[in-house]
Amino acid sequence: MENNINLEIGLTQAQVEERIADGKVNVQPQSKTKTIGRIIKDNSLTLFNMLNIILALMIIFVESFQNLLFINIVIINTFIGIIQEIKAKKTIDKLSLISQPHVSVLRDGKLEEIVFEKIVMDDILILKAGKQIPSDSQVVKGEIEVNESLLTGESDSIMKYEGDALLSGSFVVSGQATVQVTQVGLENYASKLVEAVKVAKKPNSEIMKALGFIMKSIGIVIVPLGLLLLYKQLLVQNLPLQVSVTGTVAALIGMIPAGLVLLTSVALAVGVVRLGHHQTLVQELYCIETLARVDVLCLDKTGTITEGNMEVLSMETICHDKNPVQAIRALIANLKDDNATYRALSESCQGEAPKWLCERVIPFSSERKWSGAFFAEQGTFVIGAPEFVLKERYDEIKEKVEHYASEGNRVLMLGYAKEPFKEDGSLPENIKTIALLPMGDKIRHEAKKTLEFFRNQGVDIKVISGDNPITVSQVAHRAGLLDWDNFVDASTLTEDEDVHKAAQIYSVFGRVSPGQKRLLIEALKNQGHTVAMTGDGVNDVLALREADCSIAMAEGSDAVRQVSQLVLLDSNFASFTRVLMEGRRVINNITRAASLFLVKTMFSLMLAVIVIIANEAYPFVPIQLTLISALTIGAPSVFLALEPNKNRITGNFLEKVLKKSLPGALTVVFNVVLIMIVGSYLALDHQQISTLAVISTGLIGLVILFRVSQPLDNKRWALFFTMTVSFLCCVLFLEDFFFLVPIQDFLPAMLIVLGITILDIYPLLRIFSWIVDQIERLLNRHQKEKRMAKATVLEK
Repeated sequence: MENNINLEIGLTQAQVEERIADGKVNVQPQSKTKTIGRIIKDNSLTLFNMLNIILALMIIFVESFQNLLFINIVIINTFIGIIQEIKAKKTIDKLSLISQPHVSVLRDGKLEEIVFEKIVMDDILILKAGKQIPSDSQVVKGEIEVNESLLTGESDSIMKYEGDALLSGSFVVSGQATVQVTQVGLENYASKLVEAVKVAKKPNSEIMKALGFIMKSIGIVIVPLGLLLLYKQLLVQNLPLQVSVTGTVAALIGMIPAGLVLLTSVALAVGVVRLGHHQTLVQELYCIETLARVDVLCLDKTGTITEGNMEVLSMETICHDKNPVQAIRALIANLKDDNATYRALSESCQGEAPKWLCERVIPFSSERKWSGAFFAEQGTFVIGAPEFVLKERYDEIKEKVEHYASEGNRVLMLGYAKEPFKEDGSLPENIKTIALLPMGDKIRHEAKKTLEFFRNQGVDIKVISGDNPITVSQVAHRAGLLDWDNFVDASTLTEDEDVHKAAQIYSVFGRVSPGQKRLLIEALKNQGHTVAMTGDGVNDVLALREADCSIAMAEGSDAVRQVSQLVLLDSNFASFTRVLMEGRRVINNITRAASLFLVKTMFSLMLAVIVIIANEAYPFVPIQLTLISALTIGAPSVFLALEPNKNRITGNFLEKVLKKSLPGALTVVFNVVLIMIVGSYLALDHQQISTLAVISTGLIGLVILFRVSQPLDNKRWALFFTMTVSFLCCVLFLEDFFFLVPIQDFLPAMLIVLGITILDIYPLLRIFSWIVDQIERLLNRHQKEKRMAKATVLEK
């Protein structure tokens, strides 16, 4: 660090260019999004793509080229996934650029706003409350309060005075200071900020966990099962090589739900793009799912329910010894705080400040709840929350304060003492009340309608604020919260256990410290809730990191935008409804489409086991399963995954899709096994059995599609009709291509078997669904009894 830099001028343009040439620039860590190369690699080099390539090589080896159609589907799916993810990346990068934090820098005597990446070594920066510290620096003028929780995990704020070092990645809580940059780029903490904030917290995604479980399970069984099936057909049954290989490949292709992974990626990517068009930056893909599952929404009052703007409504003078207006003007001139209260005071007490000699300033702190200054001849003036300034003497003005607070106003107290602040920065004794200043928040015009929407959607609302609990309660009342009067003063919750209990009981929380906000979120999560948290200030950072889904307003501080998963770039509270609906659309549609994919996976797995045990040939070839999959799963799932769906999210993702797909899979297995048994008894050849199995399985798939598409509208009717006609056309007119027996060559026995396996589809689906429901009830009852027994033991 150069010590000869003029603090009033900063670096010259020539000095800036010299440092840029030397590489002393604040190069930021890589974008939070993947590179295009990484996207291509992640979509191409997957386990199932590798398996599909191996299976394709096996088909090429036996020269059954018609059965290679499945690899084209895999290539198309991969290409679609890459295109959609790149599109989502571009949207995120574009919106990230808009929301990129800026810093004030002094160059050539002029104050400029620049992005972090343009900072160079020795730059002179002006830091204010709410700003992120972009590079390791040293305070050269002024004093500020800094929160280093993202780096150290400690929530306590630290005062920094002239000569003290500042770490990049921390945030200014209060005060203002001129600082000089000492490190840039990868040499400071800024390069580690993403890892410190993002990597430590994994997405709370049921879908991601469920897909991981499905892929892992299939990956374990697919290779040994495939080898065993090939061995049985080739060496035990002495089937020709081509028949053995194509049968084995068909079984394995059926087990691979490769399209399910693609569908999930595409649906989430499309959700990102759609939200981007509505000025919502999604910084973590799976948070769309998390928000859709949210059942508790914690709102920070200021900046979320209210506009974040305040106004002084009146001034009640209590003691006439001092002129309150002059005192406030003097405080404004010397405190240099940058918050809503300071701005409201500045607007209400405009005019020239008295020329008082200020010897010490204590900036505002969210922990102290007051700020003040000591003037040499006049004494100490402080302004802040009355109960924190007067402490045990608060009863002197409690009635007046609560009268204003009952009207939904925040009350500031102007206090005076002749003595200076104590050495540790605490208040002098015997602070005298000079005046009370009731202040009002402006409620966002869309707040009432938005809260009503969440109430109707079964989402519980908690309002959390550092303000007076009565004030917060009245603001909640004006905003339309039904249980606005169910509030608590968090400063009375002295133990962590008290905070955890209060989280379950109360809806409105006042006087909440940053640490308590985090405890409230933690308590709600421990009670089994999925919690979303909104915030706009540095004091919300700890709670935002703890929440399952964190949402920031763009108007807020750099801190919350950095740690939040969603950023509302228009700072519009009403955007919450759109984000929630988009999340529900994505997750409901993925759940619905996933049940289609798992039908094929499950019946392929079960059939493979059955033919191995029964020592029979596998009844399908790859191209037949490609036909069934494309028309009853692939094309319909893409359509269903992208259409509107506002239903509430309930239940566990994996349990729901397994429950939905198991009856269909069992119906397919029952009918195919029936066809194989009767076909063997009637001496039908392999192609005849295969034809009946394809027709039966395809029709079962269409019936399942019909059920999944409920309720039917014009678009879904069109989808179902198109898929049905396409399947029938393939069976009737492309029989040679799909290795099917022409309908006109069907034997009477074949028609009878086909009729039976068509007529039994609906009854079988109903029967197997009933069986699955009964098993589920028994399991739930067993779990409930187990929990009750455990509770009884604990009570004893």
